Amino acid sequence: MQIRKILSVLLGLTLTAVFTAGCTSAPESLPDSGKISVVCTIFPQYDWAENIIGDTENAELTLLCDNGADFHSYQPGTDDIVTISTCDILIYVGGEADSWIEDALEGAVNPDMIPLCLTDIMGGSLKTEECEAILGEHDHEHDHAEGESFDEHVWLSLKNAMLFSNAISSALCTLDAEHAAEYQTNAEAYFSLLSDMDADFQAEVDSSQRKTLLFADRYPFRYLTEDYGLTSYAAFPGCSSETDASFETIVELAKAADEHQLPAVLTIDGSNSSIADAVISNTAEKDQKILTLNSMQSVRREDMDSGVTYLSIMEENLAVLREALN
Repeated sequence: MQIRKILSVLLGLTLTAVFTAGCTSAPESLPDSGKISVVCTIFPQYDWAENIIGDTENAELTLLCDNGADFHSYQPGTDDIVTISTCDILIYVGGEADSWIEDALEGAVNPDMIPLCLTDIMGGSLKTEECEAILGEHDHEHDHAEGESFDEHVWLSLKNAMLFSNAISSALCTLDAEHAAEYQTNAEAYFSLLSDMDADFQAEVDSSQRKTLLFADRYPFRYLTEDYGLTSYAAFPGCSSETDASFETIVELAKAADEHQLPAVLTIDGSNSSIADAVISNTAEKDQKILTLNSMQSVRREDMDSGVTYLSIMEENLAVLREALN
């Protein structure tokens, strides 16, 4: 990939400018606060880590993608590459969307860095980009060597969030034994909140009239929906760059909406409703609501400053599911 070649050159030039030839330790030009540097690529990771760090003042938290840029289209700057190469804990998704991080890690200055790759933590539990029926043309841009495209949206499962939070807590305890008890206490409290929310989702689905969702959009919610046994139809897979659906796709989605008597058609954050409008106009009733599920791929700093959290967004998503399934 051309972008990886560019980043490799950029990384080399950046580090050459920062470090003089023959140096074996960090230069004075790099600030050292004496605190653990934790770098996150996207909002959910940042929020998990913030809850686990709590009031502990021995860790500094950085979020790279905080300007509303979509996770899949984020382009790192030179400052981002240096931040990654010198941090103590790096939390990133893994997969094709942020494969540029691998180049940054190759030039990492900190030999004791703990990289936490979410897709690696998932191991054999990773899912492919599938649902009951993805009706649009598949975008093979993210295909793996095996021919399967793994769903990278692992943060949208509360069960996964518990797994990842445990890994973050373990990494912090490893690097900061002095405050390990605080991290563990915070992690246990946050784990309880995640677990309660997970139970709320399961209870809502168990009591709902329907068990089927229809996305007139991309489908990044496989981990969330399959956690609770829901069936889904979608126009495109989760990482698709497609924005226009064929008439055949629209008609098939409309038929599915009629067959399952669905009261709502779903879109995801950042999308317009053009496909949803077209699907609804081709249903028998033509009166379905358009509801939006938040995939947390483009949370802005101002949203965070106003109090938006991972759990608050999941609470909103629960309310959307409640309406879509009843």
